[in-house]
Amino acid sequence: MQLGGGCSITALDEGQAVDNSMGFSPLEGLVMATRSGDVDPSILPYLQERLALTSEQIIELLNRKSGLAGLSGKSANPGELLADPSPQAQFAVELYCYRLRKYIGAYCAALGGCDGIVFGGGVGEHVPEVRERSLAAMEWAGIELDLEANRAARGPEAAIQSARSRVRIHVVPVDEEALMVRAAVTLMGGGP
Repeated sequence: MQLGGGCSITALDEGQAVDNSMGFSPLEGLVMATRSGDVDPSILPYLQERLALTSEQIIELLNRKSGLAGLSGKSANPGELLADPSPQAQFAVELYCYRLRKYIGAYCAALGGCDGIVFGGGVGEHVPEVRERSLAAMEWAGIELDLEANRAARGPEAAIQSARSRVRIHVVPVDEEALMVRAAVTLMGGGP
């Protein structure tokens, strides 16, 4: 899963994507820094009527003023929110992690089990408590963290599963910009 300003999770089977949390737009799926993630479609006409917003304004609201920033009223950064004891900040982080756990469980079901979980992106690589909370109570699926290894993993590649875990859990650094440049160069015929 890629956890940064934008967040997504992909279920892979033999290297092929079976499902991905983003849909028609990046709004679908996980709670993100400023994006809402999954919402009931009935919220759109409700917001139009209640707040007298146009459809464009609602899309802007869901993309730029929702997610962690909108839920907390303070910050889009889960690390900052974890340090804030206010109920609103803690609720925002708990919902963020709950939605991660919900998607992990759904993808375990879609795949008929899971043999590995990978955390990447700024939050996935550097915020151990998000990893811990998102994998809490997942022992039923064979997912169990080594709490010390998880807390120590802040950036470099690391295995963070316990010895009892049937599922491998890794933190993997991601350099999205370099990958996009390599893909662009390849598409333009300039590289492998």
